[in-house]
Amino acid sequence: MQEIRDAILSGDRTQETYAGLSIPESYRAVTVHKDEVEMFEGLASKDKDPRKSLHLDDVPVPELAPGEALVAVMASAINYNTVWTSIFEPVSTFGFLERYGRTSEFAKRHDLPYHVVGSDLAGVVLRTGPGVTKWTPGQEVVAHCLSVELEDADGHNDTMLDPQQRIWGFETNFGGLAELAIVKSNQLMPKPAHLSWEEAASPGLVNSTAYRQLISKNGAAMKLGDRVLIWGASGGLGSYATQMALAGGATPICVVSSPEKAQICREMGAELIIDRNAEGYRFWNDDNTQQDPREWQRLGKKIRELTGGHDVDIVFEHPGRETFGASVYVARKGGTIVTCASTSGYMHEYDNRYLWMNLKRIISSHFANYREAWEANELINRGLIQPTLSKTYGMDEVGQAALDVHRNAHQGKVGVLTLSPEAGLGVTDTEKRAALLPQINRFRNA
Repeated sequence: MQEIRDAILSGDRTQETYAGLSIPESYRAVTVHKDEVEMFEGLASKDKDPRKSLHLDDVPVPELAPGEALVAVMASAINYNTVWTSIFEPVSTFGFLERYGRTSEFAKRHDLPYHVVGSDLAGVVLRTGPGVTKWTPGQEVVAHCLSVELEDADGHNDTMLDPQQRIWGFETNFGGLAELAIVKSNQLMPKPAHLSWEEAASPGLVNSTAYRQLISKNGAAMKLGDRVLIWGASGGLGSYATQMALAGGATPICVVSSPEKAQICREMGAELIIDRNAEGYRFWNDDNTQQDPREWQRLGKKIRELTGGHDVDIVFEHPGRETFGASVYVARKGGTIVTCASTSGYMHEYDNRYLWMNLKRIISSHFANYREAWEANELINRGLIQPTLSKTYGMDEVGQAALDVHRNAHQGKVGVLTLSPEAGLGVTDTEKRAALLPQINRFRNA
C-alpha cells in the first residue's frame, strides 16, 4: 500500500504510472462483523456504542467486476448510515448483503461475514473493469453512493426508482471507510481540485441528498423567495440545505440545538435562527406516546415572529418522529414537507387535518440520482457550496467519529483520513483555492 500512497503523494497522475502499480492482496478497512449483530440486544439506541462494533481489519482485495473501478481512498467521512450500520438498526445490514449476493455471480462477493462500511470517498482510480471508458487509472475522483443495475425500465427516468437501487457502503460491501474501495464507474465524479482530500470527501452523500430534497424537481423544487424551515441546520445534512437556500435566494429559518450551532448558521449567512433547546419545545410527553399541539403552535408563532408574520413554504425534514407533527403543522397552506432519514425514529405521527384541510404536501426524498449528484458536486466545484467539515479523525478513531454523529456531538460533517497521512493534502488548483479561501475557512468550523 505504501507504493500506492507514494505515487499519489508524488502528484504523478499519468495513466502509465498507475497501470504499473501493483495491487496488494489486502487492505485496511473499517468493518462490522456478522457474528456480532446481537451485541447490543436489549439496549436503547442511545446506549449503543459504535466504538464496540466498528473494527479496523485487514481484508482481501475483491475481484473487480465489469463496469467497476478500484479506487485508492485518501479520505472518507461519517454519515448517519454508518451509525445505523454500527448499531445494527433498524436492521442488520448483513440482510442487504445476503439478498444482493443472490442476484448474480459478481454480487456474491458482497455476501461476507464482514461489511466494509462508508458511503463517501475522495481518491485516485487504480484500476477499471471491462467496459469502463469514461475513467482511467490516475484520475482524481469523488464518489456518490448510488449503486444501480439499470436492467429495469423503471430506473431510466430517475435512477433512484431502479428496483435494484442500493446505497453503496450501506446496502453493498467494499465501502469508502477503507484504504481501497470498489464502486461502479457511474458513481465517479471529478474531485474539485481546490479542495483537500478530506474536504472533497465530506460533501458526497449529504450534499447530493440535500440537493434532491430541496432543489430538484424530484424534491421540494425550492424557488427564489421561498421560506424554508431547516431542522438541524448546522449539521451534516442541514448545513448543505442552509447553504443551498441562501445561494438560491430563499430564506432559511434554521433550527439548532445550541448557541454554538446558532453561530455556525450565522457564519453561513443565515439570519433567522431558532434554538430549540433555549425555547424548550416539548413536542412529545415524557413517555413519548402523545404529542402536544400547543407546542406546535408555539413553534409556528416563533416562526411568524422571525418572518414578519409568514409561515414557511417548505419544511426540510430529517429528524422524523420527534419533529414531524410540528413540521406538518407549521408549513403554510399549500406548503411542502419534504422528508428523508428519520434519525429520531421512523414511525411518524401528525394530525392529518392540518395536512388535508390546508392542501399541504408530504414529499419523500432519498439520496439523489446520478444527474442530481453530478449537479450537486458541480456546486462544490464552482465554490457556490462549501464543504462543512468540522473535525477529521484517523481510521483507528472511526468508532469515536461515529459516536460523535450518533450523539449529535458534531457540527457539519466528520471526516476520516484513510490513505492520506495528514489533513490538508490534495489541493492541485492553488489559485482557485486562494480565491475561495475566505469562504472555505468560514465553513470549516460549520
